[in-house]
Amino acid sequence: MPKFLIEGSYSPEGIRGVIKEGFSSRKAAVEKLLAGLNGKLEAMYFALGSNDYFIIGEVPDLVSAAAVKLVVNATGMATTAKSTLLVSTEEVDAACKVTVAFRPPGA
Repeated sequence: MPKFLIEGSYSPEGIRGVIKEGFSSRKAAVEKLLAGLNGKLEAMYFALGSNDYFIIGEVPDLVSAAAVKLVVNATGMATTAKSTLLVSTEEVDAACKVTVAFRPPGA
């Protein structure tokens, strides 16, 4: 199942909601969202930087990942700034064994 690192920020109204309900309510909402897609939340952190939150989660496929981004961004309360597909150690090891024909430019 594809695993993603999702970075995002809340709108001012979204931050007011976090202050009112607590960040644990957002974690519960993300758990429910991913579970509804047969996915799973691994971790969620609030951040003191250019993004407000970081999420590590799994979804069954890229269509589900796109759906998450669309639904979250459509609320106007939060934006998914970046979604990074994470590749496991085992997957990288398997990729190292794949033979690929490639000619670099000018070679």
